[in-house]
Amino acid sequence: MNRTKPGETPRAPWIVGVSGASGTPYAAAVLRALLDAGESVDLVVSRASRLTLLDETGISFRDAHWRDDLREWLSRGADGKPDTYGVDLSGVRYWNAGDLAAGPSSGSYPTRGMLIVPASTACVAGVALGLSKDLLQRTASVTLKEGRPLVVAVRETPLGGQILRHLVTLDDAGAVVVPTSPAFYAGATHIQDLVDFVAGRILDAAGVPHTLYRRWTGEIGGGATGEAAAERPLAERPAVERPTVERPTAERPSAEPGG
Repeated sequence: MNRTKPGETPRAPWIVGVSGASGTPYAAAVLRALLDAGESVDLVVSRASRLTLLDETGISFRDAHWRDDLREWLSRGADGKPDTYGVDLSGVRYWNAGDLAAGPSSGSYPTRGMLIVPASTACVAGVALGLSKDLLQRTASVTLKEGRPLVVAVRETPLGGQILRHLVTLDDAGAVVVPTSPAFYAGATHIQDLVDFVAGRILDAAGVPHTLYRRWTGEIGGGATGEAAAERPLAERPAVERPTVERPTAERPSAEPGG
């Protein structure tokens, strides 16, 4: 058991839940930015999201090797280029999505709030209905009942009436719904810029400071591409060319319906 020493500030992490919707680069960008901001993170990866991660990146996320797999995932840019980013995972704690006795399943476990990114329609429905079918949904329910910030980055299009009603339910319950829709006024010249804009808006909703995108200042043309964009301090911008990603041949994990 981790006990707080006298005079020591209790650890209060942001919970990041990754569901099975497409959009794992959004989750990676949010996780990197939280760690860069010095925040502690508790990570919950649903079973369905492992299939999406495998399909979008070729990475198999394994419980027994979560730290190595997470480092490989977060080190990649949105274009798939490996070793684009350096990451320090010392502030991360991982919880299995099937562990309903995990710390975040209780309201007495101190957290700053929760970010679900990306949020699938099944995840949105489960949280709106209070199903708590796995740790991700249970933690979201706890976050709402404790009055802590819950940001739901929904990734689906088009949005039918049923999912829209679920999103309204979450809004009424106090969650902030953030569609994963990038804007173009920030002068995007690379796929990473578009991903970082969405990640930045998710962090804005949570009140976490970051420098992921250029904010609107009221100046028309401030986000122009070309030479003006090239002058921005983006020395670590990933290369545009996407490398070939070798897909694992290992057996794919079975997904619970609708994670």
